[in-house]
Amino acid sequence: MTEKTGPAGPAADASLRPGIWELAWPSILTNLLFAMVGIVSIKVVATLGPAAAAAVTVGNQVFFTLQAIMMAVSVGTTALVARAWGARDFDEAIRTTLSSLLLGVLVAVVLTLPVLVYAHELAALFGLGPDATELAGEFVFWLSLFNVAFAVNFIMSAALRAAGDARTPMWIGVATNLISMVGLYVLVFGHFGFPALGVKGAAIANGFAFGVAGLAFLVLWLNGRLVIEFRAREMREAFDRARVRRLLAIGYPAALEQGVFRIGFFVFLSVIGHFYGTAAFAAYGIGVNILSVCFVVGFGFSIAGSTLVGQALGANDPEGATADGWRSLRYAMVSMIAIGVAVIAFAEPMARFMIDDPEVIRYTVAFIYILGVVQPLMAVEFAFGGALRGAGDTRYPLKATMAGLLGMRCVLAVLFAWLGLPVEWVFAALIGDYALKALMLTQRFRSGRWRSLYSNEQLAVSR
Repeated sequence: MTEKTGPAGPAADASLRPGIWELAWPSILTNLLFAMVGIVSIKVVATLGPAAAAAVTVGNQVFFTLQAIMMAVSVGTTALVARAWGARDFDEAIRTTLSSLLLGVLVAVVLTLPVLVYAHELAALFGLGPDATELAGEFVFWLSLFNVAFAVNFIMSAALRAAGDARTPMWIGVATNLISMVGLYVLVFGHFGFPALGVKGAAIANGFAFGVAGLAFLVLWLNGRLVIEFRAREMREAFDRARVRRLLAIGYPAALEQGVFRIGFFVFLSVIGHFYGTAAFAAYGIGVNILSVCFVVGFGFSIAGSTLVGQALGANDPEGATADGWRSLRYAMVSMIAIGVAVIAFAEPMARFMIDDPEVIRYTVAFIYILGVVQPLMAVEFAFGGALRGAGDTRYPLKATMAGLLGMRCVLAVLFAWLGLPVEWVFAALIGDYALKALMLTQRFRSGRWRSLYSNEQLAVSR
């Protein structure tokens, strides 16, 4: 790929950068479909009973906890590729993508082996009954077999979006979700001659779909069909120690953040499981999947803000980076509030659609009401968190997550459970969590300190 030519300066670079909506809508659509698959998965396994629904909730929590280290690589990929792309240093963007991919695959392989051995022990930590724990361990085991495929998807999607191409991950994501939904129908209940595998079938269906997607990314890349080219001669620099250190320096706080996030979720869900039982636990999983429609919209604007802030800083345009961050917040705020209101309005019919259990339905409706009202606060976390990560300022979102999730949500949840209050009080601990995080992230973004945290020279980017 040759360097693009044109007028110099931040104004010219700004005209070359994609718009927020141009980057956001493909990511929103991709993750919306992914959320729909999550909803369908819960709906399908919920027909097998509350234990199966709780098992998938636990299985997903364990699996995504294991992806925390992968987040370190993908966040570093986004920041460094976006910075290089904004500076028109396409060679460095290619080298960073290669380094990220090889590092991500290595991490995935290292993660897989211990999880295969201790899948059931990990599932048992959540305090569910023996049936749900057995199913959850089975789910974790089979899904972990596809760790490498998840790694390829994470890294390639992050690199392409950082370069301004959100549509290729979108189309591959559409295919992934279609394959996953067909797989759920075939493998969970047993159709077309396949055995009925239940919860295990749901894990295999999702993992296989991501395997196909990872293969598609690699085939397109190796055949020169992506905006970031594959160059075999750059392989010798793929494990350049300085570049790997830069990836990890920016990414490790994001990995720690995900680790804190999952520890906090483990504590929070353990409180629900130990003190309130399987019905409340299943309600949490169902409610999160219903409201995931809101989350994926916020995540789309988080990706857009992260990319544009990184590209603007690479183009030496800090004012443009600031404007992109605020613009991402406005889009996220309006979208998430609108969808949150709609979900709250139809909370009970959606809960009844998901499962036929009066107690679970009642808990699910309460959870939707509580989480629905915090959508404006979640919009702040998505927009400003993404903007800060795009600038390489990954330590401050870590601090906000530690304060909000551990210091606020988990402490309040334990306190409310210890006092013997209803589970709705434990659900309401989320309000304090998101309020504190929104306050901290807003103050950090307004300070502007993130704009000068890393220079292009420190990140080996040339203009």
